[in-house]
Amino acid sequence: MSFYWVKTNAFIKRVFSKYCWDIPNNEKKIYLTFDDGPTPEVTNWVLDELKKYEAKATFFCIGKNINSNPELFLKIKSENHSIGNHTFNHLNGWKSGTDDYIKNVTDCAEILKKEKTTTSLLFRPPYGRIKKEQSKVLRKLGYKIIMWDVLSADFDRNITPEKCLENVVKNVKSGSVIVFHDSIKASQNLKFALPKTLDFLNKKGFVFDVIR
Repeated sequence: MSFYWVKTNAFIKRVFSKYCWDIPNNEKKIYLTFDDGPTPEVTNWVLDELKKYEAKATFFCIGKNINSNPELFLKIKSENHSIGNHTFNHLNGWKSGTDDYIKNVTDCAEILKKEKTTTSLLFRPPYGRIKKEQSKVLRKLGYKIIMWDVLSADFDRNITPEKCLENVVKNVKSGSVIVFHDSIKASQNLKFALPKTLDFLNKKGFVFDVIR
């Protein structure tokens, strides 16, 4: 079973303080994020669910998926969601050399430029795995590395959809950065948890904002 944590603790945030884990505020703003798209079978559904609550989110897109689904990518943009870079083909930083990793990020950046996106300097490392030197280079290039405060773990097929929902609603607070995935792998848990998460957060008075 994969190791991960669903709630990022204060110690981790202090040790890796150069990364953005949450965005504290007094306005009950929270930040929904979706990794790994755009994926036609899932992303269209996510956009419809967000629209029901006039909720905005940040989509960390994979370059090759943008190439395969340019119209869907433009739809995300047209609905005023924020865009982030998630490498060209979901590269694991821990298993990659720095030069190869940076090229993978810049390859995705070129796709974003080609699709007439304002150059996004938001970056989330796939799996949350990035080496110190890779991080250093990206930050020198101006990237803001966005991690998370709350992980739904929708990608984990060993957990129930109910557990996926619980991971979010039991840990969210003002300023939380919440991770979901608009991918086929995550879709079973996502399609149960996201509508209920949106309803719960809306009733609690949270405001859905984008990461800038």
